[in-house]
Amino acid sequence: MSGGIPAPAAAAEALGSGWLEGVEHVLPIRVYYEDSDAAGIVYYANYLRFAERGRTEFLRLLGIDQTALREREGLVFAVRRAEVDYFQPARLDDAVEVRSRLVEVGGASVSALQRVLRGGRPLASLSVKVACLFLADGRPARLPLGVRQTLAPYCQPEVEE
Repeated sequence: MSGGIPAPAAAAEALGSGWLEGVEHVLPIRVYYEDSDAAGIVYYANYLRFAERGRTEFLRLLGIDQTALREREGLVFAVRRAEVDYFQPARLDDAVEVRSRLVEVGGASVSALQRVLRGGRPLASLSVKVACLFLADGRPARLPLGVRQTLAPYCQPEVEE
């Protein structure tokens, strides 16, 4: 591990995993026809898909292998809570970015604030809590120590205004 980012990060970035700006992860996404309705406006539920991609690529860039967690330790992540505020629609062919910031790393969950932006202007804001579960029966599971240690430096608690 060099500079806080594990070695797999270079390979992940080459495959489109985005990048880090301080503790925030940035993932560029192009809006495709499959993301939009007949009017070319992104369907509201697809913002959840964009956010999922952002969280997944954030973990990948940090060297957290979800496939290995599932296959070797029988652990998976599942969204426990999601809240979305919509401000403006994204449209077909837009270049948007998903910005993800961790706000809490708990014993068995991770909370993130995510924003979908176009040209720096907010389109949607999401607050998501993801739980770690045993794949076999869906019971809550503690996050492995290595995962918690990897995520901790990127966690910036929410500040009340």
